[in-house]
Amino acid sequence: MEIRGDPVVGGGAPVSYPSPWQPGQGQGWNQPRPWHEQQAAGHSMLASTADRERAVDVLRAGFGEGRMQQPEFEKRVARAYAARTVGELALLVSDLPQGPVPLPAVSGPVPRTFLPVSVPPKTNEKAVGSAICGVLCLVTVGLTGIPAVILGHSARSEMRHTGEGGEGLALTGLVFGWLSTVGWALLVTLLFVAVVTS
Repeated sequence: MEIRGDPVVGGGAPVSYPSPWQPGQGQGWNQPRPWHEQQAAGHSMLASTADRERAVDVLRAGFGEGRMQQPEFEKRVARAYAARTVGELALLVSDLPQGPVPLPAVSGPVPRTFLPVSVPPKTNEKAVGSAICGVLCLVTVGLTGIPAVILGHSARSEMRHTGEGGEGLALTGLVFGWLSTVGWALLVTLLFVAVVTS
């Protein structure tokens, strides 16, 4: 590995850095790239331990997918742990996908056999009771109308909060219940008027 030195201002000893890798030269990942080009590319920030570990993870994924041989993988990992800047790490993994290659999505419609079974919502019991009382209004001459109305309104209030089914049953009970209740109210009113006027 070539060591490039930059003189220190003030006449001190030169500082040695590992030469950055440049893709497209020779074997690619182990070829030097001029230091000023790396700085110009905006990658001169010092690398942290977490940065190095992330780069090594990408290298491991590429090696596991068969994108490089064992010797090249080991050299790149060593280079990653010795890298001083984020730019060097980026160059080490620039010819690899950033992690495992995603599997292609399944195309086409899913057969009905493999679709999840949709469970219908539970029917509200008060809605069932309201519908039964509403239908019985025809048999009981409207005596079950008031229970049908009470159960219907209570069921609709509960269904708004619980998400249960039975809206149609509750409406059926309400319709029959209100019709019988109004009918009984008119009948009583007419009888009262008839009694008063007589």
